[in-house]
Amino acid sequence: MLIPSHNLPLFGQRILITAPRAYGARLSEKIIHQGGLSFLMPTIETCFIEDYKPLDFALNNIAQYNWIAFTSRHGIEAFFERLNTLKIPRYFLKNCQLCAIGKDAEKLLEFTDVITIIPRESSPQGIVEELAKIPDIQNQSILLPVPLVVGIPEPDIVPNFVLALQKLPLNVTRVPVYLTRALTRDLYQLELSLLRLGKFDILAFSSTAEIESFLRMVDSPMDYQKCAIACFGPYTAAQAEKLGLTVDICAENFSSFDGFVDAMIKWLKSD
Repeated sequence: MLIPSHNLPLFGQRILITAPRAYGARLSEKIIHQGGLSFLMPTIETCFIEDYKPLDFALNNIAQYNWIAFTSRHGIEAFFERLNTLKIPRYFLKNCQLCAIGKDAEKLLEFTDVITIIPRESSPQGIVEELAKIPDIQNQSILLPVPLVVGIPEPDIVPNFVLALQKLPLNVTRVPVYLTRALTRDLYQLELSLLRLGKFDILAFSSTAEIESFLRMVDSPMDYQKCAIACFGPYTAAQAEKLGLTVDICAENFSSFDGFVDAMIKWLKSD
């Protein structure tokens, strides 16, 4: 890119990213392309689960499910990695219809040729709305590969998803496929000191779990009062408000991080 950095819309903006490493790296790249200065401070991490028994049972009985609904890219990767570890051929999924959200569909297409539902609204609720349109959906079986959350309260996204599916009604099985774990403040003494000094312009959250863990790292709202709060979509923004944050930036297009960065740019232009 040959455009001078001072002509880019996020020039000079120091943006603190709390997403897990893989997601944070993707968001960071998009911020840098728009002239921003990105700093990574993952407040949570995603990793392998220790107990595979529930997942292995579901995979070994995969033919009993009519649907599999993925809520994250990590869920897709962990699901198919375990499928390969167990040496279960992918054609065993032939009777299962698959659902994925937003850009996660691109990851799912690395493992399969057909995705039945990619909802217009890039959220679990979007999947529910699409399933509700299907005749004779009642009492079909759906598998939800989701994270096991440790160290912080589980965000209500997945529990609400389960309840909404049960109201259709569907027979819902949720199974942990990876771990979402809170990280500790000990890792980030430098970043937290800079935050208290007001050295960051925007604090970017992509999930409720990140916010929950972040709030355990700071001493008080005074620590981040000089930052604009940015949230990746209305669901994360709503949870942020419930947790006491004032949200300044909310991505209207939350199917990809492009929409998140666009929201930051729009906010700066209106400021």
